[in-house]
Amino acid sequence: MGQPGNHPQNSFSRCGSGLVGLAWSRQKKQSRTLAENRPGPMRVSLAEFTDSGEKKGVIMMEKVIKTEEEWMQMLTPQQFEVTRRKGTEPPFTGTYDKLYEEGIYRCVCCGNALFSSKTKFKSGTGWPSFWEPIAKENVRIETDMSYGMARTEILCKKCDAHLGHVFEDGPDPTGLRYCINSVALNFAKKEDAGS
Repeated sequence: MGQPGNHPQNSFSRCGSGLVGLAWSRQKKQSRTLAENRPGPMRVSLAEFTDSGEKKGVIMMEKVIKTEEEWMQMLTPQQFEVTRRKGTEPPFTGTYDKLYEEGIYRCVCCGNALFSSKTKFKSGTGWPSFWEPIAKENVRIETDMSYGMARTEILCKKCDAHLGHVFEDGPDPTGLRYCINSVALNFAKKEDAGS
């Protein structure tokens, strides 16, 4: 996702071979089993923010762990496909691609603060782009080898939602481009704080 010519052609493209489908089915079953049989809540250190973007502090919070069925009940089909199955929304279709109001972007699955409008920039890729997360504690990265290329995947640290990918072609001061799916986010306007 995020590099012209390297995105899937359909809305939520996944490799259609039977072997990949079988592997995905097994991974899905393992994921569900892990969520259902986890011995107790895991805790993670996260930075808390008001909707106006003010940092409240860093606290320990329980990870949000749900079964696949629970996620399907609370998310739209598009949100579920992107955040829980690592899909990609088509470029230039997302709600937040061209939004430049002041505020913060939270995870659609758990409400974790992820990005600030202060670090959003016009990348021209068709997805909302940021040069850094609102707090490094609130996201985690993994290597993604899908579609025959090595990319750096960005996930919500609180609920493991797939958000998008990070590339090394962003602006100063970081030189990074966090390329994010709009459907993985909820935007809170700065003036909405306290309402």
